[in-house]
Amino acid sequence: MRSFRPFPGSFRWPAAVDAFLRSGHTIRGRIFLAFLMLSVITGLLGGYAAFGIMTTGALVDKTYDRSLMSINYARAAAADLAALQATVARARLAGDAEERRHLEGRIEELTQSFEEDLEIAVDRAQSDRAAREAAAAKDAVSHWLAARREFGPDRQTVDVWQALDAHAAVADQHIDLFINFTAGDGFSYRQTARAIVARDVRLSIAATLGAILLSGIVALLLSRQIVQPVADASTVASRIAAGELDVTVPKGGDDEFGVLLRSMAVMRDNIAAMMQEEVSQRRSAEGLLADAVQGSTEGIVVVDASGWIVLANERAAALLGFTAAEAGRHRLSETCGSAVGDALLAMPNDGVATAETRSADGRWLRISRSPTRDGGFVAVCSDVSLLKDQEDRLKRGNSQLDAALSNMLQGLCLYDAEGGLLVYNRRFADMLGIDAAALRPGMSLREVAGLVEAASGDGRAFNLLMEQQALLQRGASGSLCCPIRTDCIVSLRQQPTAEGGWIATYEDVTQRYEAEARIITMARRDALTGLANRMVFGERLEEASSLLGEGIGFATLCLDLDRFKEVNDTLGHPVGDSLLRSVADRLQGCLRDTDLVARLGGDEFAIVQAGPQIRDDAIVLAKRLIAAFQSPFLLDGHTVTVGLSIGISLAPEHGTSPEKLLKSADLALYRAKAAGRGGWCFFDEEMDLELRRRRALESDLKQAVRNGEFELVFQPIVKLDQPRIACCEALLRWRHPVRGYVSPAEFVPLVEETGLIGEIGEWVLHRACAEAATWPGGIGVAVNVSPAQFKHAAVVRAVKAALAASGLPSNRLELEITESVLLTDNMATLATLHTLKRIGVRVAMDDFGTGFSSLSYLQSFPFDKIKIDQSFVRNLEVTGNARLIVRSVIGLGRSLGITTTAEGIETEAQLEQLRLEGCEEGQGYLFSRPVPSARIRELVVALGRNAA
Repeated sequence: MRSFRPFPGSFRWPAAVDAFLRSGHTIRGRIFLAFLMLSVITGLLGGYAAFGIMTTGALVDKTYDRSLMSINYARAAAADLAALQATVARARLAGDAEERRHLEGRIEELTQSFEEDLEIAVDRAQSDRAAREAAAAKDAVSHWLAARREFGPDRQTVDVWQALDAHAAVADQHIDLFINFTAGDGFSYRQTARAIVARDVRLSIAATLGAILLSGIVALLLSRQIVQPVADASTVASRIAAGELDVTVPKGGDDEFGVLLRSMAVMRDNIAAMMQEEVSQRRSAEGLLADAVQGSTEGIVVVDASGWIVLANERAAALLGFTAAEAGRHRLSETCGSAVGDALLAMPNDGVATAETRSADGRWLRISRSPTRDGGFVAVCSDVSLLKDQEDRLKRGNSQLDAALSNMLQGLCLYDAEGGLLVYNRRFADMLGIDAAALRPGMSLREVAGLVEAASGDGRAFNLLMEQQALLQRGASGSLCCPIRTDCIVSLRQQPTAEGGWIATYEDVTQRYEAEARIITMARRDALTGLANRMVFGERLEEASSLLGEGIGFATLCLDLDRFKEVNDTLGHPVGDSLLRSVADRLQGCLRDTDLVARLGGDEFAIVQAGPQIRDDAIVLAKRLIAAFQSPFLLDGHTVTVGLSIGISLAPEHGTSPEKLLKSADLALYRAKAAGRGGWCFFDEEMDLELRRRRALESDLKQAVRNGEFELVFQPIVKLDQPRIACCEALLRWRHPVRGYVSPAEFVPLVEETGLIGEIGEWVLHRACAEAATWPGGIGVAVNVSPAQFKHAAVVRAVKAALAASGLPSNRLELEITESVLLTDNMATLATLHTLKRIGVRVAMDDFGTGFSSLSYLQSFPFDKIKIDQSFVRNLEVTGNARLIVRSVIGLGRSLGITTTAEGIETEAQLEQLRLEGCEEGQGYLFSRPVPSARIRELVVALGRNAA
């Protein structure tokens, strides 16, 4: 290595630097020493610059932070003093004591602010003279405030004002001097800072030029130590790289360049040895390659640029139509006719190409063609028949899978263990409102959620996927259910897969939830009217009862429609259903939002009403409801008028339990209906006692049937044109062992309600027929038949049994029915009546003229007798209308050939009038009261008829 030569002349510092650099034994050491020298130069230059900047900064700080800030606070104190002067003036002129107190407080605040600002200004001041002026200003303000207090607000003379202004002027003068002194101090510091900055700039420029010169000298000396050795090493390396393995490598020193040159000599020798070894290995590899090509299961063909087949192993030669030994004697064009040859000739001449073809024996061959450097190519033929079969099966499987996924009712997503999307179906994309083409394999659930958020303005679908993300963080399995749109509710289920991923299904359960909601609504709503049902009404009663402890009472109203059954029977059930729906709407219109109306069944409704004045509110509501039902309903062309009866119970006045309150309201409803309907009634304890008596009577009725406490009496029906008995009406009496005789008006309705009418009715038929069989011939017996006995044609069986048991001729038995029998089931009842008529039993219509459709019934069935209701007979002597009605009924009976019987005849005048009108038969107390069967013979004799 060449030694360093110093610069010529007598300048010795570079020589010293060169000696310093040469003191390092290695290149790294020399570079490190040069780095240290440059670092010291840079550090000295930077330290000097930093010291100058710090000095200048201190002066700037004094100029700004001290002088300028002191001036600002001094000006703030001057502003406070001006405000203080104005406030003092206002306080002295204020006439209102309250305003004066407010201004005095303001003076104290301004005084404190003035002193604080002045103290900060003095603290920032930089000269004693400024501090003295600030103290003088503070004293002047103190004297001024003391003088203000001394003169007082009642002294408003010109002398006083001038004295105060004088004190204030002194304070202003001292503050102005303080500001001027402080400004002068700042100017002095600024001039000093300018001089220091100018000096530092000149010194910095000189130091920088010296540092640059010294750094250049160090860099030049360092390059002389490195450049020549690097050039020698580069020359040797270039000749070795060019293949001159006999190049002479110079010897180096002990530094890195010497190590590098010695390493190059070793590398040269190693390269020569490796080249010799590679030549021998290539020769061996060529032989191995030839063996591998011949033994390969693939067909391998090498063709040169002129189209001659240079190499072909046995498998390729067989596919081309010759042997491997004949490979060099054939051109590729001569192999036409073979599947491989045709495929190779059809493939492009340049570049890599792949084709598939089918051989003559049905095998699938895949041919890969790659170009060689001399313009030919190498072709590899592989038998892919098994692979093609697997691909076909895979395609069929994928097609079936795609069909299954496309036709799934649920959306599906399959993710791998890294959270990347593997499989999805179109139903998933359609359900969440995104384009299926936007989904890509490998997308994360968060990216899918981003697509959903961008595609839909409704964030609920996005929230579903975010909840699914949170569910995945807790574990791979789980389920969610939430709406993603107003018309779509999705149920999500996800499970882990065996490969570490997870699968999720999204099912649209909107219809299921709607069905469940409808079921819940149906369970809590009346199907016909849409009102709350009995269960909801019971819950509201329980809720209202729980609030009684808080002093909140409530009323329970039971409502029942008057004459609803007549609407059903005359206009049909569809009209009746329409009426119930209209009634529900009208009831809802009468209620407050806090009230609840429910349909308990049939035409029964109930209302819960809560409020502070519960009795008064209940009365107002009852009146409003009854008034609302004064207007008729228009239903399918029919005008229908129904009334409303209301029973009311109050809590806690009438009880606290829902059961008792509802029962009490129901009892009050019965009382309202008994009072004439179309009204309302509050519950009282007497109703409860009446209910108890009624229940006791029901129990006694059942016992009376078993004990035989019933008996029959008979009231004669007399022919009016001659004094003889035509028949006798059987009337039921109950002799109670304790209460004695019980009125039929009291127990007969109870018999019908309790269902005992069937058993008692059969007993009456048997007993009446048996008694009539003992009377003189020609006297019949009339038995009243309840509508309940006509159900299932039970009356026909009972009549046949009674006639057979008594031996009474059927023409002596007369059955009296009311219009309610025909109203029950018109067609079935008429069929039963015709059956009785064929037996020979006579049929009479009782209480004729009090119903709605009597004339139509007379036309549909040939009655033997019609009985004029006693209400018309009783009024014969009172009003002319009753006489006209009786005359019309008698005339109608005469025209139809039907016997007419007048009930309730009690006076001779009534009898005479009926005879004049042509009535055929009569019944009443004028002839006889009901008597036991044994007295019928006596009545026959009394009426002048011989029993024989």
